[in-house]
Amino acid sequence: MGWIFSPLGDRALVAELQSGLGSGEDWMRMAAAADRLRQSGLNWIVDVIPAYSTVTVVYEPSALKWDGHPVYSAAEREIGKVLAAPAAHWKNEESIFNIPVCYGAENGPDLTACALRSGMSEDEFVRAHAEASYQVALVGFVPGFPYMSGLPPRLAQPRHVTPRRRVPAGSVGIAGGQTGIYPLEVPGGWQLIGRTPLRLFNASRREPAMLKAGDRVSFVPIDEEQYRHLEEKLAAEAGSQPYSRSISNMAEQGGGMA
Repeated sequence: MGWIFSPLGDRALVAELQSGLGSGEDWMRMAAAADRLRQSGLNWIVDVIPAYSTVTVVYEPSALKWDGHPVYSAAEREIGKVLAAPAAHWKNEESIFNIPVCYGAENGPDLTACALRSGMSEDEFVRAHAEASYQVALVGFVPGFPYMSGLPPRLAQPRHVTPRRRVPAGSVGIAGGQTGIYPLEVPGGWQLIGRTPLRLFNASRREPAMLKAGDRVSFVPIDEEQYRHLEEKLAAEAGSQPYSRSISNMAEQGGGMA
């Protein structure tokens, strides 16, 4: 099964497999391909961005040895060689995150409608969402936004026909059969069911995004008082701890978050 390449502007290309995989684990193959490219030693590669069924490669044309061929053709040839090599099964160094979420009310304005569409009470919907185990399939849309697999099928929801102009940072949403968290205040059309006080993206950190592909995520329901407490704690500790430790400490000290 070979790869198809398409140009994306004058310094990027998109790679996808010739035939659709049709598997819920497509993203794992894309993540494996991205890792191989990052480790290839091709110093003209600027960035590698895996998605569900494609890998986008951003490159620096002036650093690429094009040997008389068009720059894009040279990039496609060299990237094709890397992706054609036999690949071991991708295994990410995953982390496990327990993410506190205050569900409903102003933090989750769509919870009532979502529960109604699913034929459940709000409490049942929250319990089903929080009891599921999720895995980050990819990060995109805006910096640090995790698209997560593992949503129970009965919780699937349609996107809003008209997106909101402003979705608060930390909002937990559902769209189709996936759940995600808005890391920044941006427009968005996902159904909002709750909000976390955690900051999923911080440009001042060495690794700005909290979550990466392969990470495991569980949601831990908290009430409004706990939300405010953790929000204040985070503000006081901003930038002082790595993400995983910050979350672990909050899980231990949050009180009633188990």
